Amino acid sequence: MDETILAEFKLLLQGQMDALLQDAGKTVSGMTEEKTNFPDPTDRASLESDRNFELRIRDRERKLINKIREALERIEDGIFGLCESCEEEIGVERLRARPVTTLCIDCKTEQERQEKIG
Repeated sequence: MDETILAEFKLLLQGQMDALLQDAGKTVSGMTEEKTNFPDPTDRASLESDRNFELRIRDRERKLINKIREALERIEDGIFGLCESCEEEIGVERLRARPVTTLCIDCKTEQERQEKIG
């Protein structure tokens, strides 16, 4: 993969990570500042449900941040865009759709087929 495309992916990944980290910071500050007392149990339950939902989203984003960091490391190591299973190049279009991917479309399809069987 040429340097121009690698630079494009590095910029894309860094931008995604920055946005996710900023959202996480807002969540933390919002939850620590929010000291609302709800006399109505229904309102309290609604708030707790919303918080739990937001925390689940943040947990998924935390996992995505880790994948982004790993992708940035692969760029630095010179192995970004190589399938970890067959070691062939992953298509640029697939990487644009999911830049943190580590498998080419053929290996990913096979992995999903095996998961359905097992």
